[in-house]
Amino acid sequence: MKRIFVLSSLVAGYFLNAQSIGNSPYGAYGIGDVKYDNTVDISSMGGISTAYIWDFNNNFNFRNPAANTNLELTTLKVEGTNENNYYKSDYNNMSSNKHSTYLSNITIAFPITRKIKFGMGFQPYSSKTYNILTSSTVPSSQPDQINDVVTVAHHFHGEGTLNTVQAAFSYQINPEFAVGLRSNFYFGKLYDIEEVAFTGAELTSGYSNSYRIESFNFTLGTTYQKKLANDHKLTVGATYTFGNTGNMKSTYTNSTYYYLLGETKAYETIIDQQVNYDKKFLPQEGSLGVGYGKDTKWFVGTQLDYKKGENFNFLGQTLSYQDSYRYSVGGWYLPNFNDFRSYFSRVIYRYGAYYEKGNLQVNGSSINKYAVTAGVTLPFEKSTINRMNSIDLGVEFGKRGTLNNNLIRQNFINLRVGINFADKWFGKRLYN
Repeated sequence: MKRIFVLSSLVAGYFLNAQSIGNSPYGAYGIGDVKYDNTVDISSMGGISTAYIWDFNNNFNFRNPAANTNLELTTLKVEGTNENNYYKSDYNNMSSNKHSTYLSNITIAFPITRKIKFGMGFQPYSSKTYNILTSSTVPSSQPDQINDVVTVAHHFHGEGTLNTVQAAFSYQINPEFAVGLRSNFYFGKLYDIEEVAFTGAELTSGYSNSYRIESFNFTLGTTYQKKLANDHKLTVGATYTFGNTGNMKSTYTNSTYYYLLGETKAYETIIDQQVNYDKKFLPQEGSLGVGYGKDTKWFVGTQLDYKKGENFNFLGQTLSYQDSYRYSVGGWYLPNFNDFRSYFSRVIYRYGAYYEKGNLQVNGSSINKYAVTAGVTLPFEKSTINRMNSIDLGVEFGKRGTLNNNLIRQNFINLRVGINFADKWFGKRLYN
């Protein structure tokens, strides 16, 4: 059985590195459309994670590395996401759909001692995949064609994925307080290209940015959980993400060329080329959460996330991100896990919602986002409360953007599925 777990990790890791991930057209800006954190259980509860300490012994919380008090088993998670996006704009009454499916999460976690827990994982952090063609007419600049017009075509396209490898430690100071540290290594390549062509002109003008990213940052976390009467509990958590110890190499190129057959460039002339190194492309982040629940029965929590705005070099110009906020609420409910007469009494039901004031402003409009979420954790038939293997299912319905100022409104339905294997792989065997 363990060989199957290892094989599934290797296969999933290969496809994670090679896959093409669909995303919003607003992902054209900066480092793309941020995917992380897309674990099924957390996303199904509106994204609440800062004060989310799972009641059972089979889950590791990477978003707040301190929130892993109850982990006792080695767990392996493999998860996937199916995105379904529906775009609409009042500009020429345009509409389009885009669908994509990709592996979104591989993690393994286990307890080192009763107080120290460790986890590591691999996820796509952000991505961009866009291809936009616009055209307009302008008066001809030729003296003998003063009454004529020419067509100007602008072709915008970009692609790439930024991945992250995480390693996290959790330390339980006493039954109520815990602290944690997560290191995040980001790596990948992204590019943006704008091409301008005029009717009757052989040469194309190109403006491109290519980005090569290798960088670390760190997340500190802490939790406080107070046990109350009648198995109730109050949980408070906080996280802070800081420090970029690597850099992003950004190469801006302005050139002219023309195309041979296909996409082969010929006679390219470099007009301007600039190379910059930036350490501030990953924003500082902070979160504060509070939750209340009853042991192994139910939990409800709320959370505030903050991201500091940063500047980003985009096609030769400085793009400014504004500070962003996200408000989330969610929770879970379990009827009775020990009721083996009714399978649905052993299912964990999750729910949530969030509103995000985005960090991007286009044509004077903030690109905000909101959604409602739901999900279930389906235990394997022979799973017990002390050794739970399960399948997680989640769904997210939401909107992003606006129709104002000829912008794009994005409706989306995201489906997520994950499998969680849990066992005592590394524990000491007392009996043969």
